[in-house]
Amino acid sequence: MGRKQLLVGTAILAGANILTKCMGFFYRIFMSNYIGAEGMGLYQLILPLYTLAWSITAGGFTVTVSRLTAREHARGENGSIGRIVKQSASLCLLLSILLSCFLFWGADWIALHVLQESRTALSLRLLAFAIPFMSVGSCLQGFFQGLQQMTVPAFSQILEQLLRIGSIYLLAGIFVPRGLEYACFAAVCGIVLGEAGAFCYTFFHYLHKKRRWKFIRKPSISSGACFSLILSMAIPLSAIRITGSLLSTLENILIPQRLALYGSSSQEALASYGELTGMVMPLLMLPSAFLMAFSVSLVPEISEACAVSQNNRIRRTVSASLLLTSILGAGSACLFAVFPREICYVVYGRSNLGQLLFPLAFLCPLLYGQTTINGLLNGLGEHFFLFWSHILSSLITIAFIWFAMPYWGLSAFCAGWFCSLLAVTILSLRKLKKRTGVSPSLFDCFGRPILAGIAAALIIRLIIQTSTPSPLLFCGTLLGMGILYLIFLGALGCLDKDTLQLLKRKRT
Repeated sequence: MGRKQLLVGTAILAGANILTKCMGFFYRIFMSNYIGAEGMGLYQLILPLYTLAWSITAGGFTVTVSRLTAREHARGENGSIGRIVKQSASLCLLLSILLSCFLFWGADWIALHVLQESRTALSLRLLAFAIPFMSVGSCLQGFFQGLQQMTVPAFSQILEQLLRIGSIYLLAGIFVPRGLEYACFAAVCGIVLGEAGAFCYTFFHYLHKKRRWKFIRKPSISSGACFSLILSMAIPLSAIRITGSLLSTLENILIPQRLALYGSSSQEALASYGELTGMVMPLLMLPSAFLMAFSVSLVPEISEACAVSQNNRIRRTVSASLLLTSILGAGSACLFAVFPREICYVVYGRSNLGQLLFPLAFLCPLLYGQTTINGLLNGLGEHFFLFWSHILSSLITIAFIWFAMPYWGLSAFCAGWFCSLLAVTILSLRKLKKRTGVSPSLFDCFGRPILAGIAAALIIRLIIQTSTPSPLLFCGTLLGMGILYLIFLGALGCLDKDTLQLLKRKRT
């Protein structure tokens, strides 16, 4: 594939990621207003299991299909592509049906003994119907990604979000009055309809592509060899993703359980969990939607530079990427730290959530930095390092949740998250230095953007004194802070030539 097609495909998929992340954020606002913090807690208990189901049934197969499709297409073996997709989709379907049956018939046991919340059983049974659509649909999306035709995966993501939003809008009035169990059920209906719609859209385009490219031609690879090739690639990738998902799921399951030992009732613990993971954390992660697109584009940038041994280009890209990420992270941290109550009031109508947002705001530079660093290390081929660093991060967080949360409450989670991010960031920066020779100056990369962000936020804070602003007034606050932040960044020399050139390349 040509570089232009690669960049266009990346831009399409990145744009879809940003759009769907924003849609998902406002979807959560709508949900939180309808089902409340405790209802969001129930919903958030279920989501990690869904992510784990994806890792088991599709995580490794999606990447495998993408890689093998790209390889066979380069060889002109369209018949082999058809066999690869057919066998992979069949394996995904088989695994998903087995897992769906286990989830459907074992919903009561999982709800009582794993999640320790009986009200999730009904939603778990419904969720079982979404797994086959999700699994096979993801596999087919890998086919289009392998051809660098990102329009179909991009629009399937958008369609999925639209169906989720539409379903909860239509069903909330019917199910929410019946209690939290049915409110959560309505939210899971959105997942099922979204996955079914996205699958139908992707499958239709696959059939159209299959007829056009004549995949019915005789494959050059035998069925046995194809099956072995798929498993040899998919099993290691799936093992990595399953391990990571298991640890993340364990984190989310333990939080409300250990929080109850802090002295809260089960309802209060679930509500606090819903506020943290379903309301405050999505708000904290919203600015990183732009970094996700940036991280995706870094992979081919670094990979290409490595392929032709352009070390100076690698060093410039790494340095400028870290600085750009620091600028966004520092600005977001200062915004969330200085205006936590105002932001939560405008978004959720609840200024008390600012008490949760304030301590998490200081994690933004580290949290956003991990997104960019992961993109850089992926481009350098450091996949196993990223795997082990993710395990280390999860183990640190789980240790704080298990040992400290019964004594410190949610403060223990914040402390554990900070320690895990700090440890992984230090290790990642050391790995980057070893591979590229780049060792960023802490003051140049972090100190100056933080000073600029603090100055801009405090000036606007002095001007805007109200703690319950209108949405229009707060939009003006954001605009004013953004302008001041850019002025101070320029005055402190943060926006240098290399940084602006890299930003210009990512936009084009």
